[in-house]
Amino acid sequence: MGVFAASDIVEVAIRIEENGVNFYKFAEQITKQQEAKELFAHLAQEEIKHKKIFENMFAKMEKANTPESYEGEYSAYLRSYVDNNIIFTKEAMDKELTKVTDTIAAFDFAIRRELDSILYYHEIKQLVPSAQHNAIEQIIKEERKHYSILTEMKKRFTK
Repeated sequence: MGVFAASDIVEVAIRIEENGVNFYKFAEQITKQQEAKELFAHLAQEEIKHKKIFENMFAKMEKANTPESYEGEYSAYLRSYVDNNIIFTKEAMDKELTKVTDTIAAFDFAIRRELDSILYYHEIKQLVPSAQHNAIEQIIKEERKHYSILTEMKKRFTK
């Protein structure tokens, strides 16, 4: 089992946000309701912002060339978490998207995605340089907000 470097961890975060952007653009296409379309478009923009924050972190890490790595169990745990979680791979995501055919399914998928990313960002916070903690906290807060908005709006559509 290889060692996870802080830069790998941030690279996964960038991929999560890219998947999020793609998903929200897709959800915007398939939903008929204007209100849901606007929400998905807005969330796509938010994920683009998050991606940029992570890209900046990544760039700083590369420059600083921090040889930070996490041995053993924790590294193995994170790697299997990443490998087994659909929000991380494009292939799994594409397969999952074929099941998203209406607004409610889009809400369900988005809600799961937000929870998965919140969980991942909580996990990685311990692993990135402490200078990055505030930025990650901020992103977690925003993802939580997305989760709340999505669950609220889903309720309106399932009445």
